[in-house]
Amino acid sequence: MEQYTQPITKLIEEFSKLPGIGRKSAQRLAFHILDMKGNDVVELAKAIVNAKKLTKHCKTCGNMSESDICNICSNIKRDQSTICVVEDVRDIAAMERTKEYNGVYHVLHGTISPLDGIGPDDINIKNLISRLNEDISEVILATNPTIEGEATAVYISRLIKPIGIKVTRIAHGIPVGGDIEYADEITLMRALEGRREF
Repeated sequence: MEQYTQPITKLIEEFSKLPGIGRKSAQRLAFHILDMKGNDVVELAKAIVNAKKLTKHCKTCGNMSESDICNICSNIKRDQSTICVVEDVRDIAAMERTKEYNGVYHVLHGTISPLDGIGPDDINIKNLISRLNEDISEVILATNPTIEGEATAVYISRLIKPIGIKVTRIAHGIPVGGDIEYADEITLMRALEGRREF
């Protein structure tokens, strides 16, 4: 194992804690920072600290925001009667890139996963239910097509349907450029269920 000074070793260890960063990538990042100009390093450190300090969760939907209410929830041009439920704030960015959805969102911050000890009370479901009123016409469940995502969608659907609000699920199927022969049974089943007239 390489022998570095304590500050470099600590920097490598901290980078190694980031998702998708192994030891070699952590070393490259650490040495890149050491090669940066002093002012650039200070700006990077400030950006990290400020992002952590100044970012909070929207009180309405759970999205990341600098204020109590995010720019999507406070936008009067958005369709406030449709709520798209996603697992993570990064899913909002993906949905927004389509430029097809004009409603508001609700971030669960996870999924129900009994094997990991995560139940309905451990994610942002109660706040979703409290948002539902006579002005809400549809809730779109856009959780991932995983076992946990499906279980979470089914659970939420069972809570909302008795209220009388329309509940829909985004279609899942074969991705563009994918081959049918390599698709699993669940993906093919979802693709057939989500088919539409051509």
